[in-house]
Amino acid sequence: MTEPRLVATAWTSAGDTSPMHVPATSPVPIAERIRAVADAGYVGLGLIQDDLRAIRDSIGLGHLRHLITDAGLTHVEIELIERWWIPRGAAHHSFEVRELLFDAADVLSPAFIKIGSELGPPASRPESLVEPLRRLAHEAADHGTRIAIETMPFSRIATVPMGVDIVAAADHPAVGLLVDAWHVFRAGTSLDELRHALKPGMVFGVELDDAAAEVVGTLFEDTVHNRLLCGQGVFDLRGLVEVLSDNGFDGPWGVEILSDDFRALPVSEALRVAADTARAVL
Repeated sequence: MTEPRLVATAWTSAGDTSPMHVPATSPVPIAERIRAVADAGYVGLGLIQDDLRAIRDSIGLGHLRHLITDAGLTHVEIELIERWWIPRGAAHHSFEVRELLFDAADVLSPAFIKIGSELGPPASRPESLVEPLRRLAHEAADHGTRIAIETMPFSRIATVPMGVDIVAAADHPAVGLLVDAWHVFRAGTSLDELRHALKPGMVFGVELDDAAAEVVGTLFEDTVHNRLLCGQGVFDLRGLVEVLSDNGFDGPWGVEILSDDFRALPVSEALRVAADTARAVL
């Protein structure tokens, strides 16, 4: 069998930082981080907006592109645009992040730009998100990339089936889904529900991770502090992989581990153990 292709998604290679840090910039020098990703056998990596801003303002995005290419990495993902439906100039709009990521896309040619939604209860009128999403997808296509919605159970787009409905209504080839195992299972979505909801070609990316049976704290706190390596928790990851494979997704497979214990490891060691456990599942 061919060894599965893996992507070290943003937090997996970031070291001692998390979504709760402001800014969440990685303390690991980017050249060291890229080399560690390549040495652990990944085919690509993800980067968050705070990292991209710091890199742009120091070595520059062009030099980042050279570092990635020289390391033999072929897949890039960048993130995260939230509140993308809010008009420019209105309170809490995210156009500064949007422009940063599109500028980065022009240089890095990412497979997709990951977007979220906003912390809070599920949207009561998800149809209102369709036209802003279609406009965002059109803009992404103009920059040679795509948009992948990551559904999260503590956000306005809470489940994969809800994301499927929004993506289907947007009906644009540059918009699809990012399916994260943690967000699937913590949202209570069954594999049967997932299988019946997904449409062929709709999944742009996947993130594998695991968790204990019980949530500790809020869902957001649990996802930041307590994720487990693949195969060390209760998620049916092999079943998830089967559903996604049957739907036509064949990688590369992202690995996204966030936890206090994982962040305490040297980045090179963290990347290797995350890769080894993901490969065992795949």
